[in-house]
Amino acid sequence: MIREPINLATVLAQFDDLWSPRIVARVNDYDVRVAKVTGEHVWHAHAHTDEFFLVIDGELYIALRDETVDASRNERVVVLSRGALFVVPAGVEHRPFAPTGASILMLEPAGTSTVGDRHDPIPGHIDVSTGHAFT
Repeated sequence: MIREPINLATVLAQFDDLWSPRIVARVNDYDVRVAKVTGEHVWHAHAHTDEFFLVIDGELYIALRDETVDASRNERVVVLSRGALFVVPAGVEHRPFAPTGASILMLEPAGTSTVGDRHDPIPGHIDVSTGHAFT
């Protein structure tokens, strides 16, 4: 089936929910998701899959609990500005946050929960679904 091109700016203009990804396409068995984010997500990890982030607009920070860093201070933060991408390896605890807001694109296996396989308590502003289909 041949589909029409998808304009991400148009998709992002059609919703305001934060931390609530919209599935805009599927590539093989992977969902292509976009989301608007402001504030903090929850510490979480995906045991069996990497997580791909691309910043469309704004700035996204991803805190990582990385065992390869000095054991006395095992957290670090990567900063992604517009156009930057980062892959969080499977099993690595991470917490995305965006103090001033961002629009992001994520690539994950279909059905992947936004809070992974293990996570801290989930605040009310986090959507725990596996993504909402964009129509």
